[in-house]
Amino acid sequence: MRTIGLIGGMSWESTTSYYQFINQGIKQRLGGLHSAKIILHSVNFAEIEQLQHLGRWDELAKILTNAAIGLEKAGVDCVAICTNTMHKVAANIESALDVPLLHIADATAKSVLNNHIRKVGLLGTKFTMEQDFYTARMQQAGIEVIIPNQLQRDLIHEVIYQQLCLGQIKLDSKLQFLSIIDELKQQGAEAIILGCTEIAMLINQDDTPTPLFDTTRLHAEYAVDFALS
Repeated sequence: MRTIGLIGGMSWESTTSYYQFINQGIKQRLGGLHSAKIILHSVNFAEIEQLQHLGRWDELAKILTNAAIGLEKAGVDCVAICTNTMHKVAANIESALDVPLLHIADATAKSVLNNHIRKVGLLGTKFTMEQDFYTARMQQAGIEVIIPNQLQRDLIHEVIYQQLCLGQIKLDSKLQFLSIIDELKQQGAEAIILGCTEIAMLINQDDTPTPLFDTTRLHAEYAVDFALS
């Protein structure tokens, strides 16, 4: 079994899901008392969030690259960034490593295509929805991406940072997200990508008939595949 390196803490709420999903995946495949070999570097999200909203991505790239290099020195066989948004600096991190970086958009695109879907709606932070570091990678895989309107993007972004990252789950926010999902479906989305690792804390497949792709779970499964390959 290979060792998985995780860069987490963005937020720690969703990083706990990564740890759980990866270990569950290993146990399901190997049985018994098997669990995953994981080394975790968890950052202080307050520092990350501040730099994100100041647009200081070069500094963020250095922080996460240093974390990834530390994981590689500790003996990991791959690195996974436990957040969609910080894949904006994935290329910086990847270029500094000799081990593979497991990209969350690749894990998601693989699952979307395996389900014969070609047009998706994307929910995430404003960085993920509005910038091209995520959508372009999906489009390169042959998947068309549509995003909510400006007011909806503002709402989603606020709920992520002011509620979900603080572990707060509110019914009115759930209903607003489900309304946005319905609107994206009316615009032609065949499925919805939960493109922020916290969103699955708020909504799940039981809440809507529209297919949902939980990037946290898919990324964790991708890491399990790698560890056992």
